[in-house]
Amino acid sequence: MNGFLPVNKPAGMTSAAVVARIKRLLPKGTKVGHTGTLDPDASGVLPIAIGKATRLFDYMADKEKSYECTLVPGILTDTLDMSGQVLQREEVSLTGAEVEAVLPQLVGDIQQVPPLVSALKKDGKRLYQYARNGETVEIPAREVHVEQLRLLETLPEGRFRLRIVCGRGTYIRSLCRDIGQALGTVAVMDQLVRTSTGPFTLENAVSVDAIEGISWMEEHLVPMDFPLNHLPHIAVKPAARRFVMNGVPLEPREVVSFPEQEGPLCLYIQDEFCGIGHAEKQQIIIDAMLLER
Repeated sequence: MNGFLPVNKPAGMTSAAVVARIKRLLPKGTKVGHTGTLDPDASGVLPIAIGKATRLFDYMADKEKSYECTLVPGILTDTLDMSGQVLQREEVSLTGAEVEAVLPQLVGDIQQVPPLVSALKKDGKRLYQYARNGETVEIPAREVHVEQLRLLETLPEGRFRLRIVCGRGTYIRSLCRDIGQALGTVAVMDQLVRTSTGPFTLENAVSVDAIEGISWMEEHLVPMDFPLNHLPHIAVKPAARRFVMNGVPLEPREVVSFPEQEGPLCLYIQDEFCGIGHAEKQQIIIDAMLLER
């Protein structure tokens, strides 16, 4: 069984636990992995790669993700969300118009300091390990991209519902902190939901509780090339199947049309997705072979 299972991860469950649950239902030795960690307190779409689909992580168009979250002004915690220890409280009274006015400051390519409670490494050590040990560490800012940031709803108790579309590596908790600073106060994140990652959307994700077994998963599995539509498609002649199978570079005569562009290519033999390759010195090098032997 090879493909992707888009799962709606519930809050309170780790991404690794979702992988472990699915792995227990599959034959021993089946490779299973997720395409991007979602915080335990967050919910939303978590694509799970099964079988040979795990070879495709590096080629997926997962750079853009969308989220909805609640902004809670007037509170600062050590985790930048409502689960952490409160470090500061302020009395604030903000309107939706005031929040909307500062949001454009945080759209585009921006500098962002990641939260201390994260899996990023500094000096060979995860940041959350420093946090667990009560150590302070200087975290350098890095550039991230925020495509869209808008106010969806003004909520009771001075809270605000936001929608974010952003690039890979953007921390929504840090974004909420920075919105608070732009408003002249402090702020944290609450109730984070990932609504999409690449082409996988929450509307098409399945509940963890609904996952029952192999036959059920086969019915809900998404084809391996589903998240790869952004890559050029190259038709390989059927006679060259044995070369693809053995990872032998393909000559121009073995494909219908030799690609002019650089970068990864999706290879097909009579509409069967057979692998990933790239053009190099008038050959197509096989980077990931996906045919069944």
